[in-house]
Amino acid sequence: MPHILVIDDDIHISDLLNELLHAEGYSVSRAYSGTEALLMLSQQKPDLILLDLMLPGLSGEDLLPKLSGIPVIVVSAKGDVTDKVGLLLGGAADYITKPFDNAELLARVAVQLRKNGQGSGNTPLRYRSLTLYPDTRTVTANGQEIRLTRTEYAILKLLMLNPEQVVAKLSILDRISDDTPDCTEDSLKIHVHHLRKKLRTAVGADCISAVWGIGFMLKAES
Repeated sequence: MPHILVIDDDIHISDLLNELLHAEGYSVSRAYSGTEALLMLSQQKPDLILLDLMLPGLSGEDLLPKLSGIPVIVVSAKGDVTDKVGLLLGGAADYITKPFDNAELLARVAVQLRKNGQGSGNTPLRYRSLTLYPDTRTVTANGQEIRLTRTEYAILKLLMLNPEQVVAKLSILDRISDDTPDCTEDSLKIHVHHLRKKLRTAVGADCISAVWGIGFMLKAES
């Protein structure tokens, strides 16, 4: 699953981002200063960074040039256009102003991860008796192919990239939009219903759970 580093010294904001991102199925690490962030980055490279600017010690502006090769979304209370332009030209991938809308922030995160190829590639994905082959866009259960529509395949692929993690409906719609631009929030329920039925027939058990008011997830084998 994609790994996101949150760099923010505000405990409340850090906790909020951690909760939001975990609910989307992302792996999250947190740093509370620029110096701590550099230490963490020397040990592990995340797929995306959410960066506050007003950090103790090494500021976000000073830290940004040291983050080359990793997409950075600046999350800051500084809303001046000059600040935004300067940071975008200085290497930031995106900029969102505090206080932010949760759905907008998650959508921007999903866009940056998609741009940087998270979840792409031809390595087969496996979960329980299911195997998904990205190169041929096929899915099998115990070696037998399951015939899925384009939308059903895209939904299952996203869920298999985040096994046993709740993926929010908004995130599903955003992250499969390139493959299935006609899928809407209303039709998503129908697509998931048909997908669940096909998987239940092939596997002999329910594979997908609906988390009321939030989204969907692959169930742990009982």
